[in-house]
Amino acid sequence: MKALLERQRAAFMAELPVTPAVRRDRLRRAVDLVLTHKGRFVQALSEDFGHRSAEQTLMTDIMASVKPLKHAIKHLDAWMRPERRKLDFPLGLLGARARIEYQPKGVVGIISPWNFPVNLTFGPLAGVFAAGNRAMVKPSEFTPVTSALMAALAGEYFDEAELGFVIGGPEVGKAFSGLAFDHLIFTGATGIAKHILHAAAENLVPVTLELGGKSPVIVSRSADIAQATERVALGKMMNAGQICLAPDYLLVPDEKEGEVVEGLKTAAAKMYPTLLANDDYTSVVNARHRDRLQGLLDDAAAKGAEIVTVNPAGEDFANTNSNKMPLSIVRNVSDDMRVMQEEIFGPVLPVKTYRETDEAVAFVNGRDRPLGLYYFGADAAEERRVLDRTVSGGVTVNDVIFHVTAEDLPFGGIGPSGMGSYHGLDGFRTFSHAKSVYRQPKLDLAGLAGLKPPYGKKTHATLARELKP
Repeated sequence: MKALLERQRAAFMAELPVTPAVRRDRLRRAVDLVLTHKGRFVQALSEDFGHRSAEQTLMTDIMASVKPLKHAIKHLDAWMRPERRKLDFPLGLLGARARIEYQPKGVVGIISPWNFPVNLTFGPLAGVFAAGNRAMVKPSEFTPVTSALMAALAGEYFDEAELGFVIGGPEVGKAFSGLAFDHLIFTGATGIAKHILHAAAENLVPVTLELGGKSPVIVSRSADIAQATERVALGKMMNAGQICLAPDYLLVPDEKEGEVVEGLKTAAAKMYPTLLANDDYTSVVNARHRDRLQGLLDDAAAKGAEIVTVNPAGEDFANTNSNKMPLSIVRNVSDDMRVMQEEIFGPVLPVKTYRETDEAVAFVNGRDRPLGLYYFGADAAEERRVLDRTVSGGVTVNDVIFHVTAEDLPFGGIGPSGMGSYHGLDGFRTFSHAKSVYRQPKLDLAGLAGLKPPYGKKTHATLARELKP
């Protein structure tokens, strides 16, 4: 790993400046890699998951990888353009000039997760390559077939000094996070992120953390319940809920709870009338993760919750070797249940009631700041109040998850849900160094302003002007 890092850094320094043509070439090769081999990625991901919907893979891993890469190609010239900055009076009038030049940082480390392994590798690469960097990737060991395929294809499309993959388990990941990168981006769990941050601190490596948490859905009294429940069910059951931005729990008005639960059941059954043999429905990634989710349900039931299992065809999930799980709606939840304390990351959806909007807002604010927050309603004043009085990485109004699809919006968390952001221009700037450049004219500005000894009237006049209350 260290040898690869040294090789990439040496190649980077020898190449400076990294031209727009070189950057576009790398972005286009990344697009070609993903599109040419999309069928192999569909097959690999299904093998890793036990079953992964082909259409969902094409949408969430292939399309969602190509889109940011193409966006970067389209906007690269504008992003790279130096940015003029104003100077204090009278420097600008006397010929001084200031600008920012966005310079590549060097070698960027990418630690990608298992839930969307292609997208969360090539999505960050859009910003990394657009900024003129080289990259080393440590993909997840929980999707070994996909990780091996990405590594093999990268070797066909890129020199290892441009893009290199490091394959291995937790010990490899630990060593990788301790390398002296010029920037490191990690997507994954908050608990692991703490170790990543500690390891990166040894070399003062700047870090972007894309984490998760419990993203709440506030359903207003003014909401269209049928529309809201359909959109929540779609977001919750996509990839079997294994999405960092998946709606984690619902906050609904007391009198609307029954209608919301029925709406969720109806929407889920319409989209997935069967589950076990349904190619559209994705499996939980492995038995260990499935057992964890079942443990959440068992804990909730033991503490008095009602579990509403949405199983339209009455299929037998107990006597199958599949890791598929039906959607489970959890009613009568209490704060001491694990399902209300841990990020769920699966097809389990708690529903909690509230009387007034401020009660729902207070509940959200009493917990860690989430990666996403979702508000459904037609009351503009209430919507504004929710947005103003809560803090989250991002917000989607009248849907879930969709803010992550907008390339011109920064994507990132805050506090326990993440640090820093990327996507589009914000990704380009995250992976660039904003270098300040000041140009002094031939005119002796220091002498004119009395800034050099011997000090006298000009000095005192400048100080008097600048130090006025």
